[in-house]
Amino acid sequence: MDAIVFENVGKLYRRRQHRSFRDWFVALGPKELRPNAPDRFWALRDVSFTIRPGESVGLIGHNGAGKSTALKLIGRLSTPTRGRVRVNGRVAALLELGAGFHPELSGRDNVFLSGALFGMTRREMAARYDAIVAFAELEDFMEMPVKYYSSGMFARLAFSVSAQIDPEILLVDEALAVGDYNFQQKCLTRIDELKAQGVTIILVSHDREMIRTHCRRVLWFDHGQLIGEGDGEAQLARYLDSTVGRSLDASASLPSELEEGRRWGSREIEITGVRVTDAAGDTPPVFSTGSSISIHIAYRAGREVKDPVFGLAIHRRDGVHLTGPNTRVDRVPIDSVSGEGEVIYTVPQLALLDGGYQISVAAHHADGIQMYDYHDRLYDLRVDNRKGVVHEHHGMLSLLGTWQIMEKSS
Repeated sequence: MDAIVFENVGKLYRRRQHRSFRDWFVALGPKELRPNAPDRFWALRDVSFTIRPGESVGLIGHNGAGKSTALKLIGRLSTPTRGRVRVNGRVAALLELGAGFHPELSGRDNVFLSGALFGMTRREMAARYDAIVAFAELEDFMEMPVKYYSSGMFARLAFSVSAQIDPEILLVDEALAVGDYNFQQKCLTRIDELKAQGVTIILVSHDREMIRTHCRRVLWFDHGQLIGEGDGEAQLARYLDSTVGRSLDASASLPSELEEGRRWGSREIEITGVRVTDAAGDTPPVFSTGSSISIHIAYRAGREVKDPVFGLAIHRRDGVHLTGPNTRVDRVPIDSVSGEGEVIYTVPQLALLDGGYQISVAAHHADGIQMYDYHDRLYDLRVDNRKGVVHEHHGMLSLLGTWQIMEKSS
């Protein structure tokens, strides 16, 4: 018996909650016309697929493609407008942080409440309680109302409950992104344990490496339709090709809509633009592993500023800091700057593997205390290694090393 079956599934949503007289008039009209009302849209349309017991399946696609809607239908948090969804097995869903948690209740009470929602008795949850608390690492906070929890604490408790109730199907939708790195790895290890036990895993993530590592099969959604299905590597490659035109390059103009809370400094030196170029000086949307890239940092100083330092950092999308060179560490002293100029950092061979990364840039005083201008992860960097000089696919970077085989004479 299949674990999950979608048969020509469609899900219709309303964009607006408040309806005008015209909306009510359309709603009273012929039924077949109602989905065409301007305040409605199909989050899923004619989607069919089957997932077998024990499979690990990744759902990929742009924001709003329909991935999360599909998970909500599997988790019985929503019902289809058209078609049929069949789910066989106990489902644990980690979709929206704290879904099912009552904010006024303590962590302890919410554990038992969640168990009841999963169809488990209080005695069954009591037998699992200590393991849930230990996994979540919240021993000192279980008597506290969860409304005082941070988002990371919510994620830890929610995942711990979901992973300890012996699910037959586990749904995970980007919820691990709010946790710290060590806890994310702990959760992924637990997911691997559940996979080994034959649990069906459905994972939604924009982290291609996470999908590649934990899912052999991938479903690719685009604007509410399933447009790709099959081997994970092949679908991820097709998806990357399709997103080239949609990607957000690092550009010469500042992304002002992202500045608030992610830019600070006295502005005695102001960073006025950032570009990432290839060896030809072009700004492609995707760079290749092993290719040469240059990061251009344009600046303006209203007066002479002595002993400035320019630097940058590259982060993985989950916030992991990969590298952070600057002119002082690399022993490129700058006596002073004034007026307008540009600092260029060139990487002869890009070591990063497939994925999306973010670039931070900064200008500060040599004392490391006075910050002139800091742009925190405001610039996107897309990398694809299929056209590069290496053939590696796993991990974050290639060491760009070489192999030698030395045979010993007998």
